[in-house]
Amino acid sequence: GPLFDQWPPPGHRVFESLILEAGATPVVEHGVLIGEVEGLEVCRVVADAETAEPRLEVGIGAHDRETFQLLHGDRPKVEALADVVGTVATHRRPGAAIHPLNRLAAPRGVRAALIREPQLIGAVSVAPIEPPFARPNVKDVLPCVAVATIDDLPTLVVCSSGVDLDIVPFATDARRTSGVARCLVALPARDLLPAQQLLAENLVDPVRFVTVDPSPATESTPSP
Repeated sequence: GPLFDQWPPPGHRVFESLILEAGATPVVEHGVLIGEVEGLEVCRVVADAETAEPRLEVGIGAHDRETFQLLHGDRPKVEALADVVGTVATHRRPGAAIHPLNRLAAPRGVRAALIREPQLIGAVSVAPIEPPFARPNVKDVLPCVAVATIDDLPTLVVCSSGVDLDIVPFATDARRTSGVARCLVALPARDLLPAQQLLAENLVDPVRFVTVDPSPATESTPSP
């Protein structure tokens, strides 16, 4: 199963079934339970600032969650979340037209596609794990991490999108914190730079690059 260093408090875990019922995927990172649709966060379990009681907030990012609460505060959570899930899924499916909802969290869109289609990287299975450090907010474009089974061996998969000059240092940090020695970086072909490959090949334990194109705006197909 997924490797997580910090599980959320027991009172937070009860929302996992509600997230699943609404059609989102529960993901835990650094002790926080969120719900994602094709890699985009659509809800998060937070503790009330005054009472510390956990609650599920629906929305993409803190400001969106706050607005959603003001507009739909009395609406049943599973119903409200299911509506958001449906809207986001429409825009993040393969072949969807370019839209703000499929431009956000692009590296997580890559990971979601690999979880759905592990054969894109020659894997039997791909499961999310948490990154070396917590992501500040939904709009920050940071790589994300998964563990795959490739040729019967556990393999760390760092998912990236966009030109990221720090992807190799990030991958080495992720490899160290995960304890999985074999590592590859999966990213769209257009975002792979020769300099990145050179740096990755010159590490004591090289990191391999594999190009995929699971962007929500195109069909998910491996690059030649």
